[in-house]
Amino acid sequence: MEPERNETYERIPWETLEEKKPDRQWMMMAVAGAVVLGALAYSFMSNRPAPIPVATTLAAAVPETTRVASPVPQAAAQPVATTAPVATAEADLYAVHPERVIDRAVAHAEWFVAEYLTMDGTEEGRAALTALLPAGVPMPAAADGTRVFVEWVRASAVEEIGQLVYRVTVLARSLAAASNEEYQRQAPLQVEVDVSVAGDLPQVVMAPRVSSAQPGPTHQLTLVTVPGEVGEAALQQSGGTEVVGGLQTPDGGWRVVVLAATPDGVSRPVSVPIPAS
Repeated sequence: MEPERNETYERIPWETLEEKKPDRQWMMMAVAGAVVLGALAYSFMSNRPAPIPVATTLAAAVPETTRVASPVPQAAAQPVATTAPVATAEADLYAVHPERVIDRAVAHAEWFVAEYLTMDGTEEGRAALTALLPAGVPMPAAADGTRVFVEWVRASAVEEIGQLVYRVTVLARSLAAASNEEYQRQAPLQVEVDVSVAGDLPQVVMAPRVSSAQPGPTHQLTLVTVPGEVGEAALQQSGGTEVVGGLQTPDGGWRVVVLAATPDGVSRPVSVPIPAS
């Protein structure tokens, strides 16, 4: 067995007992390197071109028709009129065009008077008048063989007597014959018809009021003697046979009344204008 050796040191090696620390020189070099790298990185980043915004890139790549607008405040949506049927009063429907309402009432009244006065003994005529008369009003009655032909009807006045109810005054003339006799012209009649246009179709709402038609007052016309050349021009222009007289117009011309034959062979007074010479 080897004998134990005792070592004796002249001094204590403290450097071997202390914890070894990094070399200070290498640490300073590392710090200097880090500073240099930071400076290079800053220079590189500051010299790079600015990045293009994503939104701009997308806007350039997407066609114009598909570009998405940026959210902006939108105006409040306007109410849209519904197409569903709305219950509206008839008076409101016709308020915009009252002349159309009157036209319907007049046309229906003229039709009614034509059927009301006609008497031809046919079932078609009775059916037409039955449909036009108010329910509960009896049909006209006449002796067997009586025939009435309506020559003309014409509305002369319209009066509103209620909501969408109009009183239409109709003038009419008819020809009548009894049995096999010839037709005789009848005196003109004035027929007042109350027509309602509140429904889908106009309706007569009351039996008509019938009276003799009365012409208006006669206009007093004072004719003067016309110059010879003016009368001759009027006869030549109209083919007349006699000069009755005339009136001079403000521009120096004349309106001459002459007797002239009409196509039916009847000589009637007619007015002939003669301009100023």
